[in-house]
Amino acid sequence: MGALPKKKLSRARRGNRRAHIRLAVPTLMDCPQCGSRKMTHHVCPTCGTYNGNQVLTIKEKRREAE
Repeated sequence: MGALPKKKLSRARRGNRRAHIRLAVPTLMDCPQCGSRKMTHHVCPTCGTYNGNQVLTIKEKRREAE
């Protein structure tokens, strides 16, 4: 049998221990080419550029509301 706590931990102590366990919001930046929001160090999903170079060819967006 392992070690057991002598007393119950309060919610504040438990919360302080778990303070770093959370979801992180991804870092977004404005694309210098088209101005849309994109993740840093990733190809822009709107225009397909990375670091000023055209990497992907993006087809036209479909109209969803028809």
